Amino acid sequence: MLLIYNIGIQLYFYVIYAVSLFNKKAKLWINGRKNSNYARYENSAWFHFASLGEFEQGRPVLERFKAQYPDKIIVMTFFSPSGYEVRKSTPLADAVYYLPLDTAGNARRFIDAINPDIAIFTKYEYWYHFYNELHKRKVPVYVISAIFRPGQVFFKWYGGLHRKILSFVTYFFVQNEQSIKLLQYIGITNAAISGDTRFDRVWANAQHPKILPAISEFKNGQKLFIAGSTWPDDELLLAALPSLYPNWKFIFAPHEISEAQIKRLVEMLPANSAIRYSHLIGQHAPVILHDMHQTLIIDNVGMLSSLYHYGDIAYIGGGFGAGIHNTLEAAAFGLPVIFGPKYHKFKEAKDLVAMEIGFSIDNETELKNKVGFLAHDEKRFKDISQKIKQYVKEHTGATEAIMKYITSKKAESKEQKAESL
Repeated sequence: MLLIYNIGIQLYFYVIYAVSLFNKKAKLWINGRKNSNYARYENSAWFHFASLGEFEQGRPVLERFKAQYPDKIIVMTFFSPSGYEVRKSTPLADAVYYLPLDTAGNARRFIDAINPDIAIFTKYEYWYHFYNELHKRKVPVYVISAIFRPGQVFFKWYGGLHRKILSFVTYFFVQNEQSIKLLQYIGITNAAISGDTRFDRVWANAQHPKILPAISEFKNGQKLFIAGSTWPDDELLLAALPSLYPNWKFIFAPHEISEAQIKRLVEMLPANSAIRYSHLIGQHAPVILHDMHQTLIIDNVGMLSSLYHYGDIAYIGGGFGAGIHNTLEAAAFGLPVIFGPKYHKFKEAKDLVAMEIGFSIDNETELKNKVGFLAHDEKRFKDISQKIKQYVKEHTGATEAIMKYITSKKAESKEQKAESL
């Protein structure tokens, strides 16, 4: 199985390399891994994130760790360009890299260089050679906000190698009871339910919102509908809303912000009604801006979590594709959330639907109906807003549980070393 895994890793690289000839994101993925000049440290703490979403998810633990161990060198890695390119200059880390391709040689060279005494992975990303190398060196590996589902390879008859990877993990901090039971089913008991650190992150963000004067000017005291992380299938439905609600303002924050995608979205909306954020911040005529532009298109990455502070209703994209994006960023501000049908992999989305404070739609008619009652039933809207905010608040605390455990283990290790001297 390991041979098949190694061949698969190499094939994956060749596929991405071929795609990079005409795809910008793939090209960044390839070029970012050409640099093997890693800084060398006597010891460090290694935080790995698959992408930008996992970074935001694990950020509360990273911030707490840095505050608690301010002299510790922190090395951060990303698998995806969408994480690395946005956070490569973050002050939270001393060094930020793309995760090298998972080969035995790469794992040895990278770990030799950064010399970690702890490794923290967020949610998923299970790489055989990196985990094996850390295990051989007795470096504790923690997976935080982990979540497991029955259909994953770990629980299949052919998943022996992947179960082996899980055996290298020192401790799992999982989101729910199902994950605990699945791990127990394959003989793994070094796990506890801590919850999802995303709740800590979005709640903290909502308590200290970033002030965006340009967004406030654009809103101009009107109701605001925010469509976050949208894909073309979402936008086909959403494009009908501005004409139905002429007294509302709309913000679209597409998941992909290529020039072609932005132009396509502009053409779907009422003529001359949309302005890009990059043009908005260059404007010096807010009166004209208010009169002429009903829709704002965010043509950058990294703003979305701050936009919800100004919103009234949110639509979260991705539900007509692989799965919805982050609903909690909007929920923390008390915004009712609407999303497509593919939400069942996300516990919080299922919770919100069950509580009737989050809403799944299958088509344009259902979207219009959901927006309609939220826009016109003020009493129901306020009730939903209060309940969804309370839901987020009640689920905070994962960061505290994780750091309490890690701190205790570091203290134990320090005492054991002292006793051996």
